[in-house]
Amino acid sequence: MKLLLDENLPKRLKKDFLDHEIYHIRDMGWNGISNGKLLELMLSNKFDALLTFDRNLRYQQNFAKYSITVFVLNAPDNSYDTLKELAPAIKEIMNENLLPGPIEIKAIKTQSGN
Repeated sequence: MKLLLDENLPKRLKKDFLDHEIYHIRDMGWNGISNGKLLELMLSNKFDALLTFDRNLRYQQNFAKYSITVFVLNAPDNSYDTLKELAPAIKEIMNENLLPGPIEIKAIKTQSGN
């Protein structure tokens, strides 16, 4: 599967998906591109899924136009140490028949203010 890590994700997260063809937005030279244009570029470059920390993306785009799965990572922060814990859940879903549009992946543990 061909995956793209959004610019709001640590590049180190690529090492948790070595069994897939995975790129970071910086690898593609797509930094700063609007979400709509990014999804179009992903389609033309035959990407299967986007991993992002942008929880608003689902409300900003009409996913009926795009055949791309978007994994929206919902965690207390976007550090590598936090997000690597979500990799097994993402991989489990990738082993199923992916549907286009957003899929939220929530962290099991959340930080408390105590």
